[in-house]
Amino acid sequence: MSKAASVTDRVDSALSRLESMVDERLRLEREHSDALAARLAKVETEHEELKRVATEVEARLERAMEYIRSLLAADQS
Repeated sequence: MSKAASVTDRVDSALSRLESMVDERLRLEREHSDALAARLAKVETEHEELKRVATEVEARLERAMEYIRSLLAADQS
């Protein structure tokens, strides 16, 4: 085998290893990205549920305060 052929083989081998490393890194990054997207979707769902609950609690508190005010007003009359 000539020196040029040997160098070419080594370069081809190095490029193949590099391509494999890049492919593996891309696979890992996609997995990580998918996991983050799933977590974000879950957090967004939980956030919407918490907003709904907070709105409901706020409305109940408003009604309770209005009821207490009406009792106090009736007591002062």
